[in-house]
Amino acid sequence: MFAGLYARVFEWSGRPAAWRYLAGLSFAESSFFPVPPDVMLIPMCVAKPTRAWRLAFIATLFSTLGGLLGYVIGWLAYDAIAPLLQNAGYAAHVAEAEAWFARYGVWIVLVAGFSPLPYKAFTVTAGALTMPLLPFLLASLLGRGARFYLVAVVAKWLGPHAEPWLRRYAEWLGWMLVVLTILALLWLNLR
Repeated sequence: MFAGLYARVFEWSGRPAAWRYLAGLSFAESSFFPVPPDVMLIPMCVAKPTRAWRLAFIATLFSTLGGLLGYVIGWLAYDAIAPLLQNAGYAAHVAEAEAWFARYGVWIVLVAGFSPLPYKAFTVTAGALTMPLLPFLLASLLGRGARFYLVAVVAKWLGPHAEPWLRRYAEWLGWMLVVLTILALLWLNLR
């Protein structure tokens, strides 16, 4: 599954419109889509190391804009879904999320933006809880930027020499990312 995706993305990275694919994925992942932009950013930076900074900027910008859409979704839809959450028995989970935002504030958005946690969950929750918009945007920009520029630095540093290794271990690395995400979610639920 991941090896085929990696090969396809690596082939796409040579196309003139490749940056648009990265922008679209970065935007969608921050508000509703489950696939992180790293699956495109890594092979694109490895294939074109001279474009790594530009690609990291595109991923950061469009991920932050997608986070803004997630915020708006949470802000507009929370009142409509709150009774459904209450009736479904999720009131305690909502209260816990509110406590996290009250306790950690903007820091939780920054950490979620950098980590493998599902960033979209935090963008929607920030909107639902009407976190102040400017701190939300700054935390999103910093968290996502740190993550994507770190990926770009490593991919640029390793460059085309890493491509055979990535191709060989793409499946294993993809599943490892899935497992890390699941473990992070479990850890969050147990806390």
